Amino acid sequence: MSDLAGRRALVTGASSGIGRATALALARAGAEVHGLARRVEPMRDGGFAAHRADVTSPEQTAAAVAEATAGGPLDVAVFSAGSNIPERRLTQLTPASWDLLVATNLSSAFYGLHAVLPAMRRPGGLAVFVSSVSAAWPDASGPAYQAAKAGVVAMVRAAALEELGRGVRFSAVLPGTVDTPILDRRPAPPDAETRRRMLRPEDVAGVCVFLAGLPDHVHVPEITVLPSALQALGRTS
Repeated sequence: MSDLAGRRALVTGASSGIGRATALALARAGAEVHGLARRVEPMRDGGFAAHRADVTSPEQTAAAVAEATAGGPLDVAVFSAGSNIPERRLTQLTPASWDLLVATNLSSAFYGLHAVLPAMRRPGGLAVFVSSVSAAWPDASGPAYQAAKAGVVAMVRAAALEELGRGVRFSAVLPGTVDTPILDRRPAPPDAETRRRMLRPEDVAGVCVFLAGLPDHVHVPEITVLPSALQALGRTS
């Protein structure tokens, strides 16, 4: 476990799944952690500060980030908010559901970055974006979800290029299938045995903590993590 004592971190989507696991892991590593989510109660008693915000709203995101950074600048920001819907196939998507998934999975990441970047522009700053392996390899998660997650990776690459020399590092984490509540929104939720073979939220959280603990001169642009018994790139057993 990295020693992040004295570091200040912010995590979006911190009320459940990968976001909550990451907030808890960063706190256990010694960081002062601020979590953002629409639901505050699941974030309480987790050892980190809770801030209510719908991250699909740029105004709410900016207000929550202002609260979180009132005590000083950030060292680490992890953007993990995301969702999907059962009616995800191309023939089922509507303009409204497309906009919803892009807002939740892509626009929210930009709103968060836009809000935190002024408080992170110094040597050692790290912005981590939880994308998906589906950003690079098509699967059953649906075109809107995949397009949004691919957009996250493209945004990370562009941000790293434009911000080079200002101290902030940008990393995209591309997990395979993770056993989180989002799976219950699949058209046919996986059975218990399949879930057992998946990644755990704590596995992805561990990757985020690993990135946060790297020396300032080290930059990992992208990292893919898969459940070894279930997935290879481009194929799920």
